[in-house]
Amino acid sequence: MTKHTRDDIRNLAIIAHVDHGKTTLVDAMLWQSGIFRENQTVAERVMDSIDLEREKGITIMAKNMSILYNGTRINIIDTPGHADFGGEVERTLKMVDGVLLLVDSSEGPLPQTRFVLRKALELSLPTIVVINKIDRPDARVQEVLDEVYDLYIDLDADEKQLEFPVFYTNARRGTCRTEPDGEDQMLAPLFEGILSTIPPPAYDDEIPLQFLVTSLDYDNYVGRLSIGRVVNGTLSAPADIAQCHIDGSITPAAVTKVYAWDGITRKEIDQAAPGDIIAVAGPENVEIGETFSDPQKPVPLPPIKVDEPTLSVLFSVNNSPMAGKEGQHVTSRKLRERLEKETLSNVSIR
Repeated sequence: MTKHTRDDIRNLAIIAHVDHGKTTLVDAMLWQSGIFRENQTVAERVMDSIDLEREKGITIMAKNMSILYNGTRINIIDTPGHADFGGEVERTLKMVDGVLLLVDSSEGPLPQTRFVLRKALELSLPTIVVINKIDRPDARVQEVLDEVYDLYIDLDADEKQLEFPVFYTNARRGTCRTEPDGEDQMLAPLFEGILSTIPPPAYDDEIPLQFLVTSLDYDNYVGRLSIGRVVNGTLSAPADIAQCHIDGSITPAAVTKVYAWDGITRKEIDQAAPGDIIAVAGPENVEIGETFSDPQKPVPLPPIKVDEPTLSVLFSVNNSPMAGKEGQHVTSRKLRERLEKETLSNVSIR
């Protein structure tokens, strides 16, 4: 067994309570990494892709993005901040090697922050703490930092986990400090902190291909997309693979395309290496937790447990006097089609 690391990659998840500025900070990181052209028109909160997310300013589905900083690719996953989306959070943390904890300078760490942080500490992931919105009139930066330390202690963090770097940001302005009263800088200190704190992905060059499916999406052109991380080996397209199912059975499958992230968009690549977070097209009947492996020597990874749905909804025919008078799609057939389409990319709907 020979362990190696991919020093040109960092995989990071951002966790925060709702409305603490997580997606705004991600916007600033994208701009300052040079992903967008100076004259390019980009909507605010570019990672909020679902209408409800833009309306409420919350994150429901985990998002992927990638930036390049000084030759190192930083894959960032913007995770849900609600305990309600716990399954989404746990699967996300399986893809990364560290987390960035974002906390409001006035509100401090709140219950949903606690939920996600506990999951990260249980996985022994190193953390970076960012105290955001330091320009607020009611900011209490030092008190909030003390509350963060108290939270770590309450969650039984070990001594090494308590030695986290702290950055102080104004995400709207895209500025960062290394000390509460220090000078405002661009986000370069934060990028450097990510490179020095988050370990590079480790892999074993003697183990064949292992790709763990942690999320699903759907594309109208290529069909079902399996999203996850290449743990060991390489994955090319086109290629034959062994699809290792949750029940232990193994079936042959074919990969037709492999995509990586460039900024917030997917781009097709020829080959993915260990540590890469990618989307794979080809296999159709895929479940969360399955492993794509070498067809000659399949080696499945431990499966991921997906939380069971907690709410059951019955949609019946609308027989009210106002039926059909409002809305663009008013028939039950259209509603059924939309729900069935959602199941292709949202594993929380069955």
